[in-house]
Amino acid sequence: MSQEQSADANYQGVWGQRIGFGNKPALLMIDFMQGYTQEGAPLYAPGVVSAVAESVELLACARQHEILVVHTNIRYHPGHFADGGIWVKKAPVMKDMVEGNPLAAFCEPVLPNPDEVVISKQYASSFFGTSLASMLHAQGIDTVVLAGCSTSGCIRATAVDAVQHGFRTIVVRECVGDRHPAPHEANLFDIDSKYGDVVSKQEAMKQFRK
Repeated sequence: MSQEQSADANYQGVWGQRIGFGNKPALLMIDFMQGYTQEGAPLYAPGVVSAVAESVELLACARQHEILVVHTNIRYHPGHFADGGIWVKKAPVMKDMVEGNPLAAFCEPVLPNPDEVVISKQYASSFFGTSLASMLHAQGIDTVVLAGCSTSGCIRATAVDAVQHGFRTIVVRECVGDRHPAPHEANLFDIDSKYGDVVSKQEAMKQFRK
């Protein structure tokens, strides 16, 4: 095998099959919190700023066509942060995610509507330690469409868990972001190859309209 072989060529015929949309999608808006979009904040990620802007149209389309929308955020009990376990020890920057900290508030352009479910989590995956899978299965959802941040963290972890819970997994390319292009692109490549489909925003909205 050539060391200079491209990743696409190396994966061709082995990884990268398309899974497509099923019959009933839900939109997961993952961790669009202001800590990722405020310059100077420790978690600031320029790619998330653009992802928020791109997600406004996606979210409006889902609402217009009565697609179930679920938002997630990260919340810890202040003090010892015991509910953050080892992750908070590995990534103490996450201690900003406590109630009342402006950095933990949702980004204004993609605020949840009062009738939309908000799930608070303590770890990267939106499924780990939450009722998300049970809720989606009870609603007959077979496809989860992911927008949010960060691509290499909570998006990837949620994508992996989504397919393990039996959902078709779709990631909207323009609507996810990270702090650096390299991990962003690497994780999109990996998700698209092994766990779900990475699609354009226009393709996702086309499916919502169906």
